[in-house]
Amino acid sequence: MRVELVSVGTELLLGDIVNTNTAYLSKELAALGLGVFRQTTVGDNRERLLKTLESAFNENDTVIITGGLGPTDDDITKECVAEYFSRDFYFHEYSWVKILERLTRSGRNVITDNNKKQAMIPEDAIVLENFCGTAPGIIIEENNKRIILMPGPPREMRDMFEKSVKPYLEKYSKKKFISKYVRFYGIGESLLETKIKDIMDRQTNPTLALYAKTGEVLLRITASSENKTECEELINCQLGEIESREGVGEYIYLVGDEDISSSQTELNSAVANLLIENNYTISIAESLTGGQISSMLVEKSGISDSLLEGIVCYSNKSKITTLGVKEETLEKFGAVSEEVACEMVKGVAKRLNSDFAVATTGIAGPNSDESGKPVGLVYIAIYAQGEVTVKECLFVGDRDLIRFRASVEALNEVRKNILKKL
Repeated sequence: MRVELVSVGTELLLGDIVNTNTAYLSKELAALGLGVFRQTTVGDNRERLLKTLESAFNENDTVIITGGLGPTDDDITKECVAEYFSRDFYFHEYSWVKILERLTRSGRNVITDNNKKQAMIPEDAIVLENFCGTAPGIIIEENNKRIILMPGPPREMRDMFEKSVKPYLEKYSKKKFISKYVRFYGIGESLLETKIKDIMDRQTNPTLALYAKTGEVLLRITASSENKTECEELINCQLGEIESREGVGEYIYLVGDEDISSSQTELNSAVANLLIENNYTISIAESLTGGQISSMLVEKSGISDSLLEGIVCYSNKSKITTLGVKEETLEKFGAVSEEVACEMVKGVAKRLNSDFAVATTGIAGPNSDESGKPVGLVYIAIYAQGEVTVKECLFVGDRDLIRFRASVEALNEVRKNILKKL
């Protein structure tokens, strides 16, 4: 099966809406062993959409379209598809009943005639119920080719795909495709590629793909076989070779499925899990990062038993009164210094007697402070059950990027120190 994904909507071309549908569908289809050969975005224009359909079916046997199934005049996907396949429309009573039910539940007192447009279905089409919205999906099959129409809103599309489209497509999949994702921190993409180049050069099954994240690298390992067990065995064998490679395995901090593939970092989740699973507590004092570390940790459900407090001590006065940083230390070394970071982390750990603590101070920019120290200079202090270490970093980027990099680096230092204590 050769698949083309078509996204319909002028708002996508204008950049008003980020197209997340194609990324989701590409991953889901790959997991089914169905290759996506092209992705196309087209505006709400009849002539262009018809040309897109012609081009798509000249090279592929399956076209999946998202968007353009609404009730307004610019929602033309169904009309163009019906014209392409020379199909007339009929009024689908069941879809209309479901549309009325959903509109009524949402508080719509007035139902306009254009809503009936969504219940108009091309002849001999398979109708897919929309459990999250009003626009039903459609499948048309003809001459060993098929087109699948789904609504554009991601929530509606994903629900329809899982409940209706995925089971439909599974019968065309001869093999199972399973992917595992490996997240690295502390090693760049180019260096990692160099370290495992021989593995990547001989790849057949599983296949490997590297993706650069902000300060991190993501490795995807994909295996294909007739069953899930064989796929997992192939992946584990390949992963074992990578983990044992000198200068590689030590930078791996997380291995998981697709859920860990899209975010910029998963260090917050990894650290939170280590704290929760081992009944450790942590306190946080943030100057440079302004609460970002605390915010990242609280994304994890269940962290409340481990995260004792997070303090934003941006001013020198706060550092003195809240954390017990000495005035003479600030005067002698400045707020951005190893000495101040050390006193900050000791102070925040002492307040509630936490097992671990982290403190950050630095210069995010865009300008330096009166000391003349460079923008991007950051000190990260770690308290680990009585032991204190301070790491000096120099990050490059704008203000937001420096703060983000500092937060992630701090989390990684916490992670490493927890592992040392296990």
